[in-house]
Amino acid sequence: MSKRLYKSRENKMIAGVCGGIAEYFDIDPTLVRIGWVIFCALGGSGFIAYIVAAIIMPSRAVY
Repeated sequence: MSKRLYKSRENKMIAGVCGGIAEYFDIDPTLVRIGWVIFCALGGSGFIAYIVAAIIMPSRAVY
């Protein structure tokens, strides 16, 4: 079974992007969120990247 990147339903603050990335790499979602804030503060492109990821990343299907 291959690993897929989805928005998280459990570790969700805004859209679940950081939680989904954390689940994919099996790390703490807080670390991903802190990294994303630093990424946004350094150039501002992190905000645009988050919006794009929120639109492009699929949500995990509920079964």
